[in-house]
Amino acid sequence: MLLHAKSIAVLAAALVLGSALSGCSLLPKEEAALKPPLIKPAQENYRTVIAEKGTITKEIKGNGNFVSLSTDVAQFTGQGGRIDKITVSSGDKVKKGDVLVQLILDGMDIQLKEQELALQRAKYAYKLTSTADKDAVKIASLQLDIEQIKYDRLKGQFESKSLKSNIDGEVIFTETLQEGDYIEPYQTLVVVADPTKLQLSLSIDTSNDFTNVDVGSPAEVKIKDVTVEAKVVQTPNSAPSTLNKELAERNSKTLYLKVLNPPAGVEIGTIADVRIITQKRDNVIKIPRNGLRNYLGRNFVRVLEEGTRLRELDVEVGINGSTEVEISKGLEEGQVIVLQ
Repeated sequence: MLLHAKSIAVLAAALVLGSALSGCSLLPKEEAALKPPLIKPAQENYRTVIAEKGTITKEIKGNGNFVSLSTDVAQFTGQGGRIDKITVSSGDKVKKGDVLVQLILDGMDIQLKEQELALQRAKYAYKLTSTADKDAVKIASLQLDIEQIKYDRLKGQFESKSLKSNIDGEVIFTETLQEGDYIEPYQTLVVVADPTKLQLSLSIDTSNDFTNVDVGSPAEVKIKDVTVEAKVVQTPNSAPSTLNKELAERNSKTLYLKVLNPPAGVEIGTIADVRIITQKRDNVIKIPRNGLRNYLGRNFVRVLEEGTRLRELDVEVGINGSTEVEISKGLEEGQVIVLQ
């Protein structure tokens, strides 16, 4: 009976152990850790260009407009006065001698007529004394001279109240004034220009742009889709000296050109595209301007070698064009330039 009980105990232990072992086989197997993926370094994309030989130019470009070579600036020079009326407007055609501006006369027209009458009386009196004694003739002659001088002076004052055109032409400016406004001596009131004598005016912002531009320098001018030749006739350095500050300031930053064969229809104010080549070199190495780098006065370029390797090269610069730059030393034709 005791042996039987021991057998039962052994059997139970075996069952428990078997159950434990069979339970372990039901658990999922632990997975192996994954290796991190290999990441390729990013390939940097460069904007590049090949250094090449060719022609490079430095030029001045801009929009010019036609102005008259002959202008008359209407000003009262002796004294000012109060305005009566400006008799013309911009765009009007005028002849030499036409009245442009009239000042208030303040009765001077009546005074002039009265003096003209006094002069005629003096002439008549002198005529009547032509057969009289010498003293009477002398007195009449002196009286005639006095009345003539008075008349001439008063007529001069009367005429100074009217501003007249000195040339045939077209009115290109009138001051805005009302009746009774006071004007100062040498105040510009009207400008008349001769539309038959024209030249092209080109204003430039900085004096550096005039480098290498001389009287006689050739230019290319485009007017209404027609391209014609021109030449420089005045530069800031060749401009005549003047006491007129406004004119001197304008001349200091203006080029004037003569257009050799202007197309029909050109008039005062016509706009033209101007191109003046100031420097030109052939068969030189050139690159785009954004391929040249500068740091603390050092000029250099970056070249791409073997497709991936960057190298910096110090260079010397020649002509700086509007879109390209000449590399006079430090770079060879065919090298790959990395752009900024």
